[in-house]
Amino acid sequence: MSLTDPPRIAERFRGFLPVAVDVETGGFNAATDALLELAAVMIEMGPGGELRTGANFRYHVQPFHGSRIDPASLAVNGIDPHHPLRPAMPEKEALTQLFREVRKAVRDAGCTRAILVGHNASFDLGFLNAAAARTDIKRNPFHPFSSFDTATLGGVALGQTVLSRAVTTAGLDWDPSGAHSAIYDAERTASLFCTICNRFRFMYEEALVQAPDLAAPEQEPLAED
Repeated sequence: MSLTDPPRIAERFRGFLPVAVDVETGGFNAATDALLELAAVMIEMGPGGELRTGANFRYHVQPFHGSRIDPASLAVNGIDPHHPLRPAMPEKEALTQLFREVRKAVRDAGCTRAILVGHNASFDLGFLNAAAARTDIKRNPFHPFSSFDTATLGGVALGQTVLSRAVTTAGLDWDPSGAHSAIYDAERTASLFCTICNRFRFMYEEALVQAPDLAAPEQEPLAED
């Protein structure tokens, strides 16, 4: 890729497609605690090379059999897992639907794999991987251990590691009433990621000039449906 080529997100992150993910859970242990909400926001590249948020997906998830649910966690996220009007689905169905959408986005963008963007990303990726293993889903489109952590990016770029503070410092809107909803936190995380990447774009373009050969995408095509 050179600076004269049309911008493609497939080249921006070495063939990886960033996808912002947020989970709401019944605790902090991915092996034992329930996954209750799952949301994802696709990240796209505009015609001028700027990153922007794309389609979003949200799933209410039924607690898996034998899972632990800490009342303190429910007090924070406001979820009633057993409410009769809650449109929840089994873990496997939610993951199958999300992974299908992510694989399509990866292929459409010419990328080879998705990479999770999260605020404290290891938490979200841990629950995602644990649920995929528990439901015996083999075709997880996300990189199994690498991620983009907006807590780290926010600390470096803005001096803030708390999502609400980083979002506000970046000049983006923050609605406290929406916090701890998986889709709201995923959308704000995606917007924060795009904002920081766009502001640091000059460093990326300098890197292309200095080491263009190192910008080649990973050669690991995603399996077809």
